[in-house]
Amino acid sequence: MEKHKATPEGYMTVGEVAKKMGVTVRTLQYYDKEGLFSPSSESEGGRRLYTDKDVIKLYQILSLKHLGFSLDDIKNRLISLDTPGDVASALTEQAVAIREKIETLSESLKEIETLQAEVLQMQSVDFKKYADIIVNLQMKNEFYWVIKHLDDKTLDHFRSHFDKDSSLAMMETFTRLIDEAIWLQKDGVPPESEKGQNLAKEFWKMLMEFTGGDISMLPVLMEAKNLNGPDNEWKQKQAIANTFIESALEAYFTTLGYEEGVK
Repeated sequence: MEKHKATPEGYMTVGEVAKKMGVTVRTLQYYDKEGLFSPSSESEGGRRLYTDKDVIKLYQILSLKHLGFSLDDIKNRLISLDTPGDVASALTEQAVAIREKIETLSESLKEIETLQAEVLQMQSVDFKKYADIIVNLQMKNEFYWVIKHLDDKTLDHFRSHFDKDSSLAMMETFTRLIDEAIWLQKDGVPPESEKGQNLAKEFWKMLMEFTGGDISMLPVLMEAKNLNGPDNEWKQKQAIANTFIESALEAYFTTLGYEEGVK
């Protein structure tokens, strides 16, 4: 009876709130110490007293913590709950945070499942390649799967010479040239034409930038044309592009040899 008298109507003790929200009293005491979640009042005996409004705030805190936010982040995200509009804003903020987290987790799950498929296709455990694949998946590089076919020398060169921005720029150039080669091939443009030779010049320049002039890497890179990606379209697409690119490069080198001979 004395306990009930000590708890005014409309208030809850720290133990009652802890039980209601599935946390420990020690957790609530810690949140109070950190200035994150303090009681609305205290009883005459010094007990912490909480209201339903406090419970809503605690729900916010626990939800954000469950989503991986730090206590400092949570402090910045908490909104006052004095009016229906405040509560609606808090719920909107909460919904946005949950959607963002769901998107992040969905992307992470997709990356893990993709890496799992790649790992099962590799002949040995190679954590460097695993890391490279994950990085390229996060970069949205559609050619991530080529990594498992590259040798250590080529990958070490790539790791030491390219950062995220330059890697993306290189892949964008490669994709554009492949698409252009397919377009020229289907449009019946001769490889030795001006358009064909401009493509050959840019393609060769890209290869030299990628390899740093190390010709020994070319066989490994050129072998990629015989591979097939997860969507089974790579080999078909490369076959069309390489038919044009190889002829264009042959004409390009012939012209270079002729010009050097004239000089």
